[in-house]
Amino acid sequence: MRPRHLVGVIVATSLLAVTTGDWISAKDWPQWRGEERLGLWTETGILEQFPENGLKETWRVPVRAGYSGPAVADGRVFVLDYVETEPRTMDGTERLLVLDEETGQELWRHEWATTYRMLMFTYATGPRATPTVDGDRVYITGSTGRIFCFDVETGAVIWEKDTVAEYDTNIPIWGTSSAALVDGDLAIFVVGGEPDGLVMAFDKRTGQEVWRAIESRTEMGYHQPNIIEAGGVRQLIVWHPRGLAALDPQTGELYWEEPFEGRANLTIADAVRSGSYLFVSGFYSGSMMMRLDLDRPGAIPLWKGSSSRVLDDDGVEIAEEGGLHTIMTTPLVVGDYIYGIGSHGQVRGLLAESGERVWEADGLTNRERWGTAYFVQHEDRYFVYNENGELIIAQFNPEGFVEYDRTHLIAPTSNSGYGGSRVGTARRARHGYSDRLVVWAHPAYANKHIIVRNDEEVVRYSLASEDY
Repeated sequence: MRPRHLVGVIVATSLLAVTTGDWISAKDWPQWRGEERLGLWTETGILEQFPENGLKETWRVPVRAGYSGPAVADGRVFVLDYVETEPRTMDGTERLLVLDEETGQELWRHEWATTYRMLMFTYATGPRATPTVDGDRVYITGSTGRIFCFDVETGAVIWEKDTVAEYDTNIPIWGTSSAALVDGDLAIFVVGGEPDGLVMAFDKRTGQEVWRAIESRTEMGYHQPNIIEAGGVRQLIVWHPRGLAALDPQTGELYWEEPFEGRANLTIADAVRSGSYLFVSGFYSGSMMMRLDLDRPGAIPLWKGSSSRVLDDDGVEIAEEGGLHTIMTTPLVVGDYIYGIGSHGQVRGLLAESGERVWEADGLTNRERWGTAYFVQHEDRYFVYNENGELIIAQFNPEGFVEYDRTHLIAPTSNSGYGGSRVGTARRARHGYSDRLVVWAHPAYANKHIIVRNDEEVVRYSLASEDY
């Protein structure tokens, strides 16, 4: 495979070290960022570069609006969307659509009435959280706090909860976004229940509450919790608007917590672990690196990055200084380096030990506010899916990144909402900014295919080398 584009300075020829542990044998993509939420795709027989005429399409099926990525398990594709029933009322119906993985034929659907009147209207597009499939059940979270457990074969509702009515949940302004995490007999949700149920665990079969943890003082944030093993125990990692916490996933007991405020409650990107490093990054907060204690369940802050920003003469934000200020892109920690995308689309490499920036480049997104792409590791390279609907093959290392190839998969259809209410239309136009269209739904990589969606359709393409 020969690179089509070199980005940054000259790239070292050594392969990237695999820092996320042993390769996981898995073909399906049953939840957010795949098996164990590692953003790791382990199948073999995948193409090395894209054909000139693009990828082979298996099927294309109409859907409606949503930011939720698809999940794939046992021959089924699970997709959430939203249909507004009356124009401009923000009243509508959320839906779970279940499709045959090979044909795209609809197998069943379930619908429920909701209203998006409590959400920021610019982003009142559809569900955010990826479905979580566990054996014969699938768990979903709607944008307004509805939780369901379905039978994957029949679509029958096994149990459900309205978290606003039952737990006094304060729905975040950009909608409930955290997907269910199944661990053993538990289904763990970020609920935001008042007063002490920011995180809650339920019996996955019955929906009965098992434990609750962390006081709810603000909105719940938008983080996807994950489980790591460190200090001789399994730790449930939750980044909430006041700090980074580690809990016992079976009891909810707090192991440790480090204050790290997420301004505007924008705790979005996943916490990333590599060895003793545990890293989080947010737009307004900058970044924080924790050093995990490998002998007992504990951690100490190694460094906390700056949240300083660069404004132009009119007070319009044009960049972030230093470190990494990600918005939705989960960064990478590879060896002693961090690689990620800042909110303005900059690709940056940092020293993991200090947070010092070692390089910056463009090329993976449109360089505007809220720049977003999703990294998935495959062997010694990364598949990067950006907000323009493009799939890129790349490598990252201490000297820069190499783009090997890219192809376009799906049209951006969601409004990016650049600038919000604080930046007027005239000022945006004067500075060349716009409410550009984006695609902000994480793809699924399953059975040698990629499945992507926007607000109009879901499409399955082959990435199998034997198909080209």
